[in-house]
Amino acid sequence: MIPRYTLPEMAAIWAPENKFKIWLKIEVLACEALAKKGEIPISALKEIQTKSRFDVERIDEIEREVKHDVIAFLTCVAEHVGESARYMHMGMTSSDVLDTALAVQLKKSATLILKELAVFQDVLKKQAKKYKLTPTIGRSHGVHAEPLTFGLKVANWYEEIKRNVDRIKRARQRIAYGQISGAVGTFSCIDPDVEEYVCSKLGLKPDPISSQVIQRDRHAEFFGTLAILAGTIEKIATEIRHLQRTEVMEAAEFFSGGQKGSSAMPHKRNPVISEQMCGLARVVRANAFAAMENMPLWHERDISHSSVERVIGPDSTILIHYMLRKMTAMMDELTVYPENMMRNLEKTEGLIFSQSVLLALVRKGVTRDEAYKLVQKNAMQSWAHGKNFLTLLKKDKTIRKLLSVREIDQAFELKKQFKNIDRIFKRVFEK
Repeated sequence: MIPRYTLPEMAAIWAPENKFKIWLKIEVLACEALAKKGEIPISALKEIQTKSRFDVERIDEIEREVKHDVIAFLTCVAEHVGESARYMHMGMTSSDVLDTALAVQLKKSATLILKELAVFQDVLKKQAKKYKLTPTIGRSHGVHAEPLTFGLKVANWYEEIKRNVDRIKRARQRIAYGQISGAVGTFSCIDPDVEEYVCSKLGLKPDPISSQVIQRDRHAEFFGTLAILAGTIEKIATEIRHLQRTEVMEAAEFFSGGQKGSSAMPHKRNPVISEQMCGLARVVRANAFAAMENMPLWHERDISHSSVERVIGPDSTILIHYMLRKMTAMMDELTVYPENMMRNLEKTEGLIFSQSVLLALVRKGVTRDEAYKLVQKNAMQSWAHGKNFLTLLKKDKTIRKLLSVREIDQAFELKKQFKNIDRIFKRVFEK
């Protein structure tokens, strides 16, 4: 499933080739800063700038011997640069490279996710407006409550995605910090000016203080934000799964020509994308938990977080990117059944207008408690015997003394339920 995901933009961010390119850029920028301060010769800098390169297979070969990825990388680069390579990594520690590079990768990942969110927003907006006044039944506890419109349901999703956009932007800002502070973060062997120079060139801010590593609360917030977004995706997918149930069939995933739903039952049309989204959301949430577990490190640093981030960094960002693409396509091609929505809305023989009747009685001077009892008595009869609620109300002598037939009928007018839909849409889409 996921291996067939062919969106090169996100995958490329996490490819070894790109990772080492960022590492090399950090090292060269640090040399530039040191040269500006007169701490390494200009001639050495030029040699580093022109000769620096690497080979991924050679780095892997060296790492098998030295058991240290950054040393393997530096050794490989030094084979190309020659004698001037001694000036590379001066005063730096491995985490200066690793954490700063990770910040670059996560920031770029967030930018790609924001692009996908924008497309998803557009599709949700289109569908919300298309079905703005399409009546459907609202459910609470899975039980019919009162009418709403399918467009209103989708508008609610749109608004939540807007909040996710804000969260991703904040998370991108929070994660976009680098460090070039040396062992245990004291700048004992390198000047803070070097850090400022490198970070500015990479589009990052220098972390105000680090302890040889950037503190992992930043990363926990980032992956936690992805988990919230995954939760929103799962929320929408779960609703589609419910609406596609045979007993409901109000909306369904598009079923393409030649598609098959079951190896055994040719009639099956299953909500496979929605179910996939619900499953993948669990992975993203679990990864967020792992990111939170990374926060307490031993003293100034250990590397227990590193192995985790090598998995959850690419996994969570690629998964979210993939999920947004799939959800966008699914919602764009969603099959909607307005006639089934109306059929389901009418299934309870008018019980869904009980509140309207209750309020009509209250406006006539009946206490709320007494009005509730009068309406509920008829509602329970309707539930128990499958009788039409409107007919029962019109036959109730107590209610008829308080409400005319016309007033009872008015309480059952569907359009009245939607009198403020325009106002809600204005708040969502025009603010």
